[in-house]
Amino acid sequence: MDTADQLCDLWMLYTVIRNVEYAHLVVCLIIILRWRYHRSKRGRRYSYISKIPKQIAHLHELVLDLNNTSLESLRLSRDVFGRLCVLLRDYAGLRDSRYVTVTEKVCIFLGILAHHKKMRIQKRSFKRSTWTVSIHFKVVLDAVLRLHDRLLVKPEPINTSTSSRFKYFENCLGALDGSYVDARVAESERAKHRTRKGTIAFNILGVCNEDMNFIYMLAGWEGSASDSRVLKSALSREIGGFRVRKGNYYLCDNGYTNCEGFLTPYRNVRYHLSEWGHGQAAPQNEKEYFNMRHASARNVIERAWEILKARWAILRSASFYPMKTQNQIVLACGLLHNFIRFNVENDPIEAEVPEGFEDSQALMVNEYISTIETSPVWSNWRDQLARDMWNEFRHS
Repeated sequence: MDTADQLCDLWMLYTVIRNVEYAHLVVCLIIILRWRYHRSKRGRRYSYISKIPKQIAHLHELVLDLNNTSLESLRLSRDVFGRLCVLLRDYAGLRDSRYVTVTEKVCIFLGILAHHKKMRIQKRSFKRSTWTVSIHFKVVLDAVLRLHDRLLVKPEPINTSTSSRFKYFENCLGALDGSYVDARVAESERAKHRTRKGTIAFNILGVCNEDMNFIYMLAGWEGSASDSRVLKSALSREIGGFRVRKGNYYLCDNGYTNCEGFLTPYRNVRYHLSEWGHGQAAPQNEKEYFNMRHASARNVIERAWEILKARWAILRSASFYPMKTQNQIVLACGLLHNFIRFNVENDPIEAEVPEGFEDSQALMVNEYISTIETSPVWSNWRDQLARDMWNEFRHS
């Protein structure tokens, strides 16, 4: 029946009931009923229910099919992925929502971190709306951050008798260094975030132990801030600050001050691992030998940063999230890095980073170090440590 016939029928009906009160309402009702009838015959063009089988098939492929698929897509094996979901559910309060399970939420989150996918790309993979992907990404991000007390390791003095790398560094807790993570900021903020190499980035402080597990991370500082300034900020914070107990110390490069709690190499003496070798490339004096051993031990933080960026592509390029969210993502990646190292013996990502990798960028108050100032006592201790190293090396 074409439109002309429909209008004719409606006009005839109107002439019949024109003397009836509210006749125009009856006509409107009839139009609506006829429209719904013809629409039902054509079939619905859009249905959430029809997408459920595709959603289930995609999740099955990610977490229940081949282990290699899970490693490539989520950067986690199926077993470790399952443990992460349990941890988030039991200790971070992550719950199934009405239409989205915890498994799917975590898959969405990890897929974005692992491959730096845009929301509109991720929504096609999971057959969800952009709003659904966005809201659940933020939900899982908050849940991961709530695990910081469980996933950040507690600093412990390294056992020098079992660690050849830290053989000479008694009472050392690990190493620290800053790293740049590309950022996307407002035009008015670009000057503050411009690094010495001209890129727009955040300066992130990372501290790790000898096993490359993060002890502390501080995000939020502009790329123009010096490493030493970021460290001072971490030490001065009353809440969430960095604490170094007196008598212990961390290894760091010459971007920091050689002072109590922070042991740096000698300046104007070759240092990088690539500069050492046999013959003429071997250390020639106590300062060079100290720098070589220091570089070898401090290399753990360089490799930790490289493994972190190799696993999570979102750290290798600027993202479109608000500045606060960008910093939270960096911290979440660090926490997930620790979780993976707790649960994986042979990490394929770690195998891709060479052993000698070097980054091209370079409780009682009186029980902890709260300032960074040069000290003759500390410098003299470093000199004595260097002499002891050299003497042992010469007579070995």
